[in-house]
Amino acid sequence: METKFKILGSSSSGNTALLQTGKSNILIDAGLSGKKLKFLLSEEGLSIEELDAVFLTHEHNDHSAGIRGLSRYLNLPIFANRDTIDAIQPKLPRRPNWKRFETGVPFQFQDFKVHPFSVPHDAYDPVGFYFEWGTGDLFDPPSSLAWVTDLGFVPTLVQERIRKASILVIEANHCTDMLEKDEKRPWSLKQRIRGRHGHLSNQTTYELLKSMENTCWRKVFLMHLSKDCNDVNLVRERFSQLPGQGKRFSTYVIDPATAQPVGV
Repeated sequence: METKFKILGSSSSGNTALLQTGKSNILIDAGLSGKKLKFLLSEEGLSIEELDAVFLTHEHNDHSAGIRGLSRYLNLPIFANRDTIDAIQPKLPRRPNWKRFETGVPFQFQDFKVHPFSVPHDAYDPVGFYFEWGTGDLFDPPSSLAWVTDLGFVPTLVQERIRKASILVIEANHCTDMLEKDEKRPWSLKQRIRGRHGHLSNQTTYELLKSMENTCWRKVFLMHLSKDCNDVNLVRERFSQLPGQGKRFSTYVIDPATAQPVGV
């Protein structure tokens, strides 16, 4: 069965995505309410009971809000590292089916090899994920996905994970000029967003991807756009100039209002 990947939420209001391989159905992050997740999954023809696991990057609410509702499903494994579990659990009415991993230590889950790697963000122990699956035969070709949505800069290790992925999901969080002019955010928050443990700007992500050679990308998804300090058309215009775009790979911007992909 062909891999299906769908981003269900992408903004500071909530981030989550569904990855289906034909053998497994997993959520990456769960930043929407349990009720909203249930509705969005039903639109994909799935129930929560058909999920095999949830993988959390960190404890911030826009990535973990749904764990409260999902904790009712005691057979559903929720994968997170110790610091993330310790930060989320006190806010919950019950204990989910936590499955703890160690940052930097790969592990197997069903048909996935999962590589959780450290990213620089202002959370307790934030990670990105690199998933590998597929046996390599004609009916089950090898594939991979890198998920890096909250980070202030991109260390060498993260660049290597990005380079190898068939599907790359990376943030283009804000336009620097729009953030500077925004009147809703205090100076301290602006400093946090553009700091080394904040979020990647459009230009930073563009320069990063432009500089990388020998990549394996087939699809690139640009997500976690700020609703106030970014614009889908700005991102499309910037990344349309990305070398290889439209030839070696396709690029999509995730609209923060609808979570729908818009082609570059």
